[in-house]
Amino acid sequence: MKRNLITITLFIISLTLNAQDLYSETSKFTRQDTLRGSITPERAWWDLTFYHLDIKVNPDEKYISGKNTIQYKVLEEHSVMQIDLQPPLKLTKAIQNGKELNILHEGNAHFITLVDSQNINEINSIDIYYEGNPKEAVKAPWDGGISWKKDANGNHFVASSCQGLGASVWWPCKDHMYDEVDSMQISVNVPDKLMNVSNGRLRKVEQIGDTKTYTWYVKNPINNYGVNINIGDYVNFSEVYDGMAGNLDMDYYVLRDNLEKAKEHFKDAPKMMKAFEHWFGQYPFYADSFKLVEVPYLGMEHQSSVTYGNQYKKGYLGHDLSGTGWGLKFDFIIIHEAGHEWFANSITYKDAADMWIHEGFTAYSENLFLDYYYGKEASADYVIGTRSNIQNDKPIIGTYNVNDEGSADMYFKGANMLHTLRQLIEDDEKWRQILRKMNVEFYHQTVTTKQIEDFLSRETGIDLTEFFDQYLRDSRIPTLEYKIENKELKYRWTNIVDKFDMPVQVTIDEKEQWLYPKADWKTMPLNSNNTTLIVDRDFYVYTKEL
Repeated sequence: MKRNLITITLFIISLTLNAQDLYSETSKFTRQDTLRGSITPERAWWDLTFYHLDIKVNPDEKYISGKNTIQYKVLEEHSVMQIDLQPPLKLTKAIQNGKELNILHEGNAHFITLVDSQNINEINSIDIYYEGNPKEAVKAPWDGGISWKKDANGNHFVASSCQGLGASVWWPCKDHMYDEVDSMQISVNVPDKLMNVSNGRLRKVEQIGDTKTYTWYVKNPINNYGVNINIGDYVNFSEVYDGMAGNLDMDYYVLRDNLEKAKEHFKDAPKMMKAFEHWFGQYPFYADSFKLVEVPYLGMEHQSSVTYGNQYKKGYLGHDLSGTGWGLKFDFIIIHEAGHEWFANSITYKDAADMWIHEGFTAYSENLFLDYYYGKEASADYVIGTRSNIQNDKPIIGTYNVNDEGSADMYFKGANMLHTLRQLIEDDEKWRQILRKMNVEFYHQTVTTKQIEDFLSRETGIDLTEFFDQYLRDSRIPTLEYKIENKELKYRWTNIVDKFDMPVQVTIDEKEQWLYPKADWKTMPLNSNNTTLIVDRDFYVYTKEL
């Protein structure tokens, strides 16, 4: 038993360190960070309307070539456009209206000088050609790129993953989250014994010599890192889910040898859909369907093409991240990555510093899944159990305009922050309706933390300014200091931001009640000095008896 405990502990430490690799603090930002992370003048003047990514993937050579046709609306007159593509890929040419254009290459950013006038409100397009061997993923999805693997039968097994790193690691685009393309077509040519699965719905398959081109179409807005390619010896099975907006096609693409076990294991997918439509409202991408696609890495939240690599195990690769047992009641990757369809793919952050909007709400969705099927106490057990993984090393929110994510605590701490907020509301149905209204108000939008904070303050009827400052912008956890003497309870908050005054529910001599601490000492009379005080475990705070 002790040996198993040590193994799981080391595994969780490894998971945390891997996550921190992705969200490591940058001590000095460069011009490349600014070009990647800010809305530059060369980005601001045009609005994305449509992409057609048309590429050939050669797995034998680990090579990609092709073009991206970018359609855009002119917002203001300008003559230079920024397109992003990361080395070792090469942006070879740009053509508009039959004219090849001059390109200034500056690291990952490429500045294209347009010849024709860009008139306000016009819809124009430009063809961007590229080729090369893209960055190979080292430990996807934390360090992304393209995973060039083979399955047990020796067939190529290829997939993209690029959260944080950026979509421009494998295709040319406007690689900033603030501007989502309205719709997209993805055409991928692969060897004819393989299949490509991408986002949206399959429109056609064309045989071209000893290759096939799979064309997928996305009707809904999509963020850049949500676009994916998945290439393998896939087989498909499907079902139709009777959801809030009618029939929802749910498709599953798995390696040929895994078909039978996938049919059993993927029963978590419709269970997920039922629970999350209850908590968050209708699935945001009925027009594009829902897919789970097996990949050679752990998984990622690619929109309508959620990738799966959890080895057909419950929990996280067979482990319970909460240490309570409840984490083995579901497949972590199916539940977590699909939860991102609401928080990341429909409601998307504008700036990487606000990634907690994706990860905090989605980590929280795991215990809401448990709440739906196993009850409120099971849900609380799980989210509270994940606190042991919180580092409190730095604020959850990162630095703006330089593509900088904050602490990896955005997952477990973010979930516990939202669990604490649920307690402040004291009305579970009201909380559910707030989450559902959020998904209506910000449906298919890019948002800021301020928008989310303002929405939650308004809908809860609580001024949450200091609450969010404490949990998002400060690494300290509020500590309730108290002492009992002379038949009197003295208490206060410490380790807090200015004006933090969150109430907390406690039990004093088996009687539940609320305390309203502030930074200064407060007092209340007691019947005796032999009094016990227990803070409700659902509040993510520390307690210190003096």
